[in-house]
Amino acid sequence: MTRSSRRWLPPWARAPGARTSLAVGTLGLLVAGSGLRPLTRRWPAAVLGSLLSSTATETPRATALVLGTGAAVAVRRGAARHPAGRVGLGAGALALAVLLGLDRGARADAAGLEDALRAELGPVELPARGRVVGSLLARRRYASARDVPYGPDPVANLLDVWRDPRLPDDARAPVLLQIHGGAWSSGSKAADAHPLMAAMVRRGWVCLSVDYRLGPAERWPAQIVDVKRALAWTRAHVAEYGGDPARIAITGGSSGAHLAALAALTPGAWQPGFADADTSVAAAVCLYGIYDLTTDDGSGTLDELLAETLMPTPLGEDSHPYVAASPSARVHAGAPPFMVLHGTGDAIVVPAQSRAFVARLRAVSRAPVVHAELAHAQHGFDLVPTARTLVTVRAVAAFLETVVGGGVGRGPRADR
Repeated sequence: MTRSSRRWLPPWARAPGARTSLAVGTLGLLVAGSGLRPLTRRWPAAVLGSLLSSTATETPRATALVLGTGAAVAVRRGAARHPAGRVGLGAGALALAVLLGLDRGARADAAGLEDALRAELGPVELPARGRVVGSLLARRRYASARDVPYGPDPVANLLDVWRDPRLPDDARAPVLLQIHGGAWSSGSKAADAHPLMAAMVRRGWVCLSVDYRLGPAERWPAQIVDVKRALAWTRAHVAEYGGDPARIAITGGSSGAHLAALAALTPGAWQPGFADADTSVAAAVCLYGIYDLTTDDGSGTLDELLAETLMPTPLGEDSHPYVAASPSARVHAGAPPFMVLHGTGDAIVVPAQSRAFVARLRAVSRAPVVHAELAHAQHGFDLVPTARTLVTVRAVAAFLETVVGGGVGRGPRADR
């Protein structure tokens, strides 16, 4: 902008501090507001909206620090001398207040998770809270066996084995099978649930992270068949890695939660060529999942997404595959214990999916069903070791060790 053109701008626009203040305040309100309410639930824009919201809901202190630094720069540049600058500073202060409130809500989730556990399980032993640094580079430290084949597809049917290098080969440790998310059409075993698997390995568990065939190249039921193959392989081979084939739990987030829940509810089904294999599990932990494929998820596009990436036919042409693939339609009295978690602010999958699934489970299942909603938490909140993730991992560990059994060498190693 030339000097002559700046003459036509209002005074506040010619003041660097005022411009900075308004920019910081506007951005702060946008970010903080998206933390209180997602900007959109319409797929695929909801993915970008979820990322923006996550900066407020999952890392509110870091976001507040960035905004506070920007406001301090604006003040040093004279923002308070101009009415527009003061407006920007006020907007920034409001955004900071919202962010600090979101931070308090995230840290208060610990109490809600404890209450949910005790309501279903009675008194439980909660492990010590983990540390952020313990989850960093966890795959490099604990994934001692990578790309282990478990099925006939040489590219998709691979898994990683996570274990403490000090775990004896004959330890008979409990096992957690992790199914990654990604809308059934993307994602990788190398990306999801590192904080959870690192914590469980430190508590003496063996964890397996599974890849599977993805849509749209591979249509349903290829995905659940692969999960069942992974369970069958685990039952047959996990003892070679120190795991106990009699104590296998399954977990996943998003589409991985859908597959984990469906596998937990349907042992013996979708097992072509290995029908006699035992694919039952001792427990399931499902995060921000989709459990009814026939019901709109709030975006108005779930049926379109499924038709494009997963199902063999559109819902309107043949609903039978959608019903059969819905965990909500497969609940039964003999279901294993479930823990179902969802964020109230999820922009991609509405928490009503989890509420309805839990209601159906509790109506018929003889096993405990732990359910908790996390204040304003976003989809995929557990991918990085934030404060909310660490308290969630702590609760998941308590659930698994109560209903499945504790690991080998638990105790002091849990605090490492």
